[in-house]
This record gives sequence, structure tokens and C-alpha cells, in this order.
Amino acid sequence: MHIAGAAFSAACARPLDKSLAARTDADMDLMQRYPAISDLKARARRRMPWFVFEYLDSATGTEAVHGRNRAGLDAVKMMPSILHGEMVPDLSVELFGKMHPLPFGVSPVGMSGLFWPNAERILAAAATKAGLPYGLSTVASRTPEEVGPHLDGNGWFQIYPPRDPGIRADMLKRAKDAGFSALVLTVDVPVASRRERQTRSGLTSPPRLTPRLMMQVARCPAWAMGTAKLGMPRMRLIDGYADKVTGLSSTEHVGYLLRTSPDWEYLKALRDGWDGPLIVKGVLDARDVAPLEAAGVDAIWISNHAGRQFDGAPSSIEVLPAIRAATKLPVIFDSGIEGGLDMCRALALGADFVMMGRAWHYALGALGDAGPAHLIEMLRKDIESNMGQMGARTLAELRDRAIGVEKR
Repeated sequence: MHIAGAAFSAACARPLDKSLAARTDADMDLMQRYPAISDLKARARRRMPWFVFEYLDSATGTEAVHGRNRAGLDAVKMMPSILHGEMVPDLSVELFGKMHPLPFGVSPVGMSGLFWPNAERILAAAATKAGLPYGLSTVASRTPEEVGPHLDGNGWFQIYPPRDPGIRADMLKRAKDAGFSALVLTVDVPVASRRERQTRSGLTSPPRLTPRLMMQVARCPAWAMGTAKLGMPRMRLIDGYADKVTGLSSTEHVGYLLRTSPDWEYLKALRDGWDGPLIVKGVLDARDVAPLEAAGVDAIWISNHAGRQFDGAPSSIEVLPAIRAATKLPVIFDSGIEGGLDMCRALALGADFVMMGRAWHYALGALGDAGPAHLIEMLRKDIESNMGQMGARTLAELRDRAIGVEKR
């Protein structure tokens, strides 16, 4: 990445306002101040440079899918229960032979370290401490080897498929050797999306800090100082293969030339090359389930990429019942989740596990290192509260509480 070094250093050197520095989050009750993901998002928006926040928060097109995800989740109504007595819900889930104390995890997010300095390591450590899976993207700002020491069998490596079989084999070996136990193939990015809102923010690929963007950096001292200490993030895994490709334009990163749009033969090659759980992410059509099962995948991940790829897609929640009916494999769900009730809705309609991406980065942007643990506790309390209202002692019992949807 190309950075105006002197200007960047000057921006990072601006001192924190003393009155703000004295008001540390350690002196406050975080649950009182930030009881919902929306609170974390609002504070992250103030603490991240605008171009960074727009990259994190934006979708593509008119962002209609974002609205459909919200409307679809709101349409799933749950019947409360009365006179069920005192109870302590069991939130644990077994997935790929491993018990997780909570039914959610950290989705892989590209360039995670751009949103908050050292994001991948912080999130991996927090997820591992809580016994949750952490997903590392091929286009993260840290390599599998850098994140691996923070995992304990909880790592999922998400692969954007390299065209070259040799590079693919090397990536798989590196992920396995670094301790990642599951492989995620993302299939809903056959071509790059436009993300017009992100483009309007001034962010380029690779990022270049123009005077306009430098002014935004100067207003966010915590982000700026952390980034100055670690250096601007880059796609370290992808960049390591840069000498194997040629022909990049000035606005492209090496990933554009490394990647291919996978087909069924590519999936077979991945299955043959990976001896752990294989998850296919980005499934919306129940008709794809049978051939995926025949190809030997171990889980179906329902996702519309939170609207970041195709603005004409259905909401994830509306396709969940049909996909659940089509398979006995574990079903993972994402897109549109804004709290514990949304997770209960997805679990009620047949999901076995829920993943989130943006919310973890809102938490980092809002609270730094303390953010992920706070988000985990927030979501735990929210799920328990809603299960208590419904009298659901286990996650499986949530499936009896959904109303107004076709039972499958």
C-alpha cells in the first residue's frame, strides 16, 4: 500500500484530548452504555475514519438486500410461554465433533485489520477464550501462521479459490499446519461486486491515503496511533504470491489475478486436498444442496454476503426452511443478524449455528480490545433472555416456538 508517510505520521502524532483520555471505558459499566450492537456501531462510526467505516458498513447497489434481511427476520415471530417456572437455558452446540458453549462465531472478513489495528489476532484470541470458532479470510491482513498461535482447534480458514493448483495446495497446507481445523469455500463471489457506497468514500484497492482521507484519519487518534504502530494493513497471504502473477492495473490487488470462479470440479479438488470439515458458504438455493452433499461437503452455510455481492438476492432467512428440509448436514447461517433474538429466529427455522462479521468489528471500533468479550456477553444475555420468554430450555426447543412459518 502506498501512504504519504510524513502526513500519516503527523496525523498519528496528534495528541488525544485530555478530557477524553481520562474517561476510560474501564471506569464505566459497558453493559449500561452499550447494551446493543447498534450502540457499538454508533461509537465505532465515531472512532473509525469515515472511509473505513463505509467499507465495513456498506453493501452493493441500492442496498435493498440489507432491508430484505431485516424485514425477513422481523417477519419470524416467536410464541412466548407462560408458567414454565425457573430455568437456565442450555446454549451449547456440538459442531464437527466439538462442543461450543454458545451458538455463534466469528465470520471471516476481508482486510479485518483495516477496521481496527490487529483485529485478526484480537478476535481469534477472544473467540478461542470463549470456545467459539474464528474464521480467517484469504484476504485478511494477517496470515494463517500469524493467527494460528491464538487458536486452539477453533480456526476455520476461508478460501477465495486460487486459480493455480500449486498455490491452492500451498494455502491448504499452510492453513492446516497453522492449526486451522475446517475449510470454508466461499461460492457467492464469482465476480467482484461494485459496492458503490464504498467507492464514494474514496477507498481504493489497494488503499491510498489522499489528503481527504488523511483528514479523516486525523480525527480518529486511537485508530491512527494503532495503525501507525503496526503499519497499514495489507493482504499478507495474497501478497506472498505476488511474484507468481503479472498484469495488475494500478487499482487492483494481486488477489484479482490469483482468484478464479470455482466450479464443481474445483470443489472436488478441494475435497480431495483437505482432510477436515469442508463448509460451502454462500448457499441460497435448496436445489444446490443435493449435489453439494454428493460432493462430500460437511456443512451448508446460508449467506447472501450481507448484501455486499448481489443486490437482487433473497434474504437469507427466507431460504432457510427449504434448505433445512433438504439436508441433514449442519446448517450455518449469517446475514442480517443484529442481536440474540435474530439468532433465536435463525435457530428456530433450522440453523444449527450462526456466524457474524460486521458486529465484531463494530465492537472493536467501539471498545478496542475489550469489545469482543463485551459483545459475546451481550449476545449471551440476549439469547438467554429471549429463550426465557419462550420457555426454551435448549436451542432445539426454539423450533417449536416459531409461528407464522411453514413447518418442515
